Amino acid sequence: MTTNPTEQTPDTAAAARSTALRWATAAGGLATVASTFLAWTFTSEFPGDLTVYGYPGGLQVLTLVAGLFVTLLALASLGVKGLGWLVPTGSAKALRMAALGAFGTTWFTVLAIAVKLGGLVNLEPGGFVAALASAIPLVAFLLPDDTRKAGRPRELPSWAEILVIVAVFGAGLYVVTYGIDTEYAELFTGYLITVGFAMAALIKSGAIARLSALTAKYRQVTVIAAFVAAAAFPFTQNTDVYTLIAVNILIFATVALGLNIVVGLAGLLDLGYVAFLGVGAYTAALVSGSTASAFDIQFPFWASVLTGAAASLVFGVIIGAPTLRLRGDYLAIVTLGFGEIFRIAMGNLDGVSGPQITNGPNGIPNIPDLEFFGYNFGEPHTVLGIELGSYANYYLLMLLVMILVVVVFSRAGSSRIGRAWVAIREDETAATAMGINGFRVKLIAFALGATLAGLAGTVQAHVQHTVVPEMYQFAGPVPPNSAFLLAAVILGGMGTVTGPLLGATLLFMIPAKLQFLQDYQLLGFGIALIVLMRFRPEGLIANRRAQLEYHETDQPDAPDKGLPESGVGITKAGA
Repeated sequence: MTTNPTEQTPDTAAAARSTALRWATAAGGLATVASTFLAWTFTSEFPGDLTVYGYPGGLQVLTLVAGLFVTLLALASLGVKGLGWLVPTGSAKALRMAALGAFGTTWFTVLAIAVKLGGLVNLEPGGFVAALASAIPLVAFLLPDDTRKAGRPRELPSWAEILVIVAVFGAGLYVVTYGIDTEYAELFTGYLITVGFAMAALIKSGAIARLSALTAKYRQVTVIAAFVAAAAFPFTQNTDVYTLIAVNILIFATVALGLNIVVGLAGLLDLGYVAFLGVGAYTAALVSGSTASAFDIQFPFWASVLTGAAASLVFGVIIGAPTLRLRGDYLAIVTLGFGEIFRIAMGNLDGVSGPQITNGPNGIPNIPDLEFFGYNFGEPHTVLGIELGSYANYYLLMLLVMILVVVVFSRAGSSRIGRAWVAIREDETAATAMGINGFRVKLIAFALGATLAGLAGTVQAHVQHTVVPEMYQFAGPVPPNSAFLLAAVILGGMGTVTGPLLGATLLFMIPAKLQFLQDYQLLGFGIALIVLMRFRPEGLIANRRAQLEYHETDQPDAPDKGLPESGVGITKAGA
């Protein structure tokens, strides 16, 4: 039997179809980019001024970036030289995520124009062109899943690999700064859509895994680059408006990282953790020299910080000693009660219901700015020819505090006591049987977490210039509170360093930027946690152990090599 040489085999036909779909995806990405140079609406009432031809503005810029990203991924999957680093593994899954990002950003903009201005009649032809063009890359969903594994990356000189790390952190600084500096809710929503799907695409493509291997190889360079990028943020700001948001994010993230010791490492469900932040803040306020303080004393900066941390440590031991013999729900109820007792007690120490210490519901206002060796944090200072405002000073201070907390968390987590925490979290009965003193180990975790929260609280008191009981509730309209902190740890990824930092950043910045969501925060968090439990139960940034536990079915079966062929003795199923 002879075959026609022009007749395609099934494999050849599938390859040709896959190539055509990738070219269509690239063409759709380019069409999406081109559409941003057209006017999308005829009125400038929609923020961002999308009425100009030849010059993208506002949300059009995000659509342009998303379309360009789709095009680059599609060309990389086609084997275009110089772009292979974008898709070490899964080009099909990465293309789908990128296509969804471009589609989501563009259609959100079109619908926002229609809703805000009163109908689709307010769209110029460019808006319809953009909507259709962004739908073309969705043909990537017709691609079959990738089955190839990542090949060995081409070796680069050491200086080139270091340059890649520096460039990535520089790009990260720009992306974060752009998000914090967004001026209106529509632009920030589009930013979240674009960045979220772009990160998902990079994860699916394997690029993030390669970058992680590179940062692990040059750990010191990575740490320095991360610190420099973070420290450079206030130098990119002209005012203190967004720097204040960044300061609060750092405070929130620092406290969340302290809670991660208690919840993520030791497995203790603490629902009143924000009270330790309040202990540190009230202690610093009382010794700050404030005119409303019940004590006519003013400690220097270092003494105020140590006093606040020590007070939180003492409260952590006092509360933990009788309660840590409880487990599970009982421990959660007791810690929730402690948080509420602290808030109510601070409101009753007003000279009427109790001693005159905290001024009751009025709190302690007029807390002066910190001063350290003559450097007043409340005054602008010129550094490297750039004037830094007062919140920039507190931002740099909180950055140093966060570095200290990260070091403590990392060292403690990898130490002998850290391994004991993990053992207690996994199975306290088994850990006790192996000789671990469960009560002492849990008390250390509780006390250390309380100390770190108190440390952040001492700075928060001076940043806010006042402390009131309502700032330290279980759940409230303004973070940080216990519900926010616990959600940040779970959302970001328990037991990791970067997870709570990312979770705290998202949970603080989203309500701060999207004011209309403030009345629905708890509803939004509940929906987010449900979605997370379904698709990524280990959190956005997963601990390796948790990732293996939650995705056991995704792991390849153990090989049969070495097992008895007769079936006598150990079998694969029995193992």
